[in-house]
Amino acid sequence: MRFREKIEAGKFVVTSEVGPPKGADARALLEDAELIRGRVDAINVTDLQSSVMRLGSLAVSSMLVQKGFEPVYQLTCRDRNRLALQSDLLSAAALGIENILVLTGDHPVMGDHPEAKPVFDLDSVQLLEAVRGLQEGFDMKGNKLEGNPPRFCVGAVVNPGADPLEPQIARMEIKIASGAQFFQTQAVYDVKLFERFIEKTKHLKTTILAGIVLLKSAGMARYMNKNVAGVFVPDALVKEMEDSRDKAAQSVEIAARLIKELKPMCQGIHIMPIGWDKKVPLVLDASGL
Repeated sequence: MRFREKIEAGKFVVTSEVGPPKGADARALLEDAELIRGRVDAINVTDLQSSVMRLGSLAVSSMLVQKGFEPVYQLTCRDRNRLALQSDLLSAAALGIENILVLTGDHPVMGDHPEAKPVFDLDSVQLLEAVRGLQEGFDMKGNKLEGNPPRFCVGAVVNPGADPLEPQIARMEIKIASGAQFFQTQAVYDVKLFERFIEKTKHLKTTILAGIVLLKSAGMARYMNKNVAGVFVPDALVKEMEDSRDKAAQSVEIAARLIKELKPMCQGIHIMPIGWDKKVPLVLDASGL
């Protein structure tokens, strides 16, 4: 069963994530992907995550297709105008990439080329609408595409810990109307906050994958609490990481515990290892996924 078919059938899905290298050699990434072959339903490929220049998500997604994986091709509005975005979507379809995750993208000032000029010709909702138009056989100017139109399973992102939450929910409604079929969330550490989010979005009848980011240290937790909007790592988890002698093992244990608590509330889990790709099988084992 393809990822799209599982989404449409309402099955519980699991995705993980890989970050392309800062170079042209993707062998290590592909080796890490082999560790989760058959264990996740799709693998996200980040698009210049945190505005750091890396190997492109389109190229890596194509490599994964060639190796028999189902990638989720992340596409941000930050670096491309509407011509390039539509062209890259057609390129993805031509390369056999079926799943897209649409994001606005972090501003370049956050990355390693802070002087880069941001594009943001479209926002994520407008890009969703562009994807829908292409699937209907037309570009953004109404020009008809040649041949069969592309067909994608289209996702978007949401922050369940945002305060206030109502603008996020309103944005979700707009994204669903614009063609989003599933949502992957920002990192979730506070189960009660996520439960509140699910209660307030149950009318949307969409697929929500709870985001799990592996904690690497108490310092990382404190940094996110201070700098990442809508992410709250409870003090108890910070203390667990601080007191642990084996940070990696503790991180896996926390991630597995969160997954077990979140699983009954949502339709899927999205694991973001942030460089700890080799820990993903351990998380899957410990959480029973």
